[in-house]
Amino acid sequence: MNAVGGQSSERSEDGGATGGGPTVLRIALGSQLRARREYAGLSREVAGDAIRASTAKISRLELGRVGFKERDVADLLTLYGVVDREERDQFLALARRANAPGWWHRYADLLPAWFETYLGLEQAASVIRCYELQFVPGLVQTRDYARAVTLLGHSDPEDVERRVDLRMRRQKILTSPGGPTFWGVVDEAALRRSLAGPDLMRAQLDHLIEVNRLPNVSLQIARLSQGGHPAAGGPFTILRFGEPDLPDIVYLEQLTSALYLDKRADVEHYAVVMDRLCAQVDRPAATESVLTAIRAEL
Repeated sequence: MNAVGGQSSERSEDGGATGGGPTVLRIALGSQLRARREYAGLSREVAGDAIRASTAKISRLELGRVGFKERDVADLLTLYGVVDREERDQFLALARRANAPGWWHRYADLLPAWFETYLGLEQAASVIRCYELQFVPGLVQTRDYARAVTLLGHSDPEDVERRVDLRMRRQKILTSPGGPTFWGVVDEAALRRSLAGPDLMRAQLDHLIEVNRLPNVSLQIARLSQGGHPAAGGPFTILRFGEPDLPDIVYLEQLTSALYLDKRADVEHYAVVMDRLCAQVDRPAATESVLTAIRAEL
């Protein structure tokens, strides 16, 4: 999500900005290598032959879906005619940084690969927009609410607590220097769905009121009384990045996998749906009163 040698937006273990998240750097490096291959007029098959890899692997490398071996990057640069020493060093340094594990690596035993990808993108995003239908968005859940959600699919106490810790760690980006803008639309049904009793939900609603006061957070509620809306297809997240080389990405989570959409037509479709949804529901300024009213009825 940035050009070689450009600025990037990884968060450190404490949530502060540092150098460049591994997922984002892989995508950036892959994008740059794809551009060099296309400029050289070479096919993926030719590139694959140069590093003893399949066409599918070259595709995954260029999409940033897998890690890079420095030797492969060096061989591809030679194939593409990149011979300037300084430029090659920049590519190879980026490859080394892209292979460094993110802070969430310690939770790797809990995470499917497709969700590790999302964590890397989330940590590097400059704008996160989401619509949630069943649950409060993960970035604004209380610990107790997160635990109740996790218990729906997991029972081992240690496993549950580590998963909750991971979710709490993710939330640090909202209050870290240089953190993203978060704009969430939550269906009222999610706020009325009792997971572990009314006290838990009241505390969650109180938390949403506080979070909505942050300068980089805007929450809107899709009230049941407002009827149907453009996001009837289900929850989704749109991630935008500060680096100009990287496209917006739409994230669609499924039970055992996820879709990452980055084709312009797909992203624009979801962006239009999000814009229409935000225009149809109450503005963020009304969110506190809506949440207060729901809280009083629990």
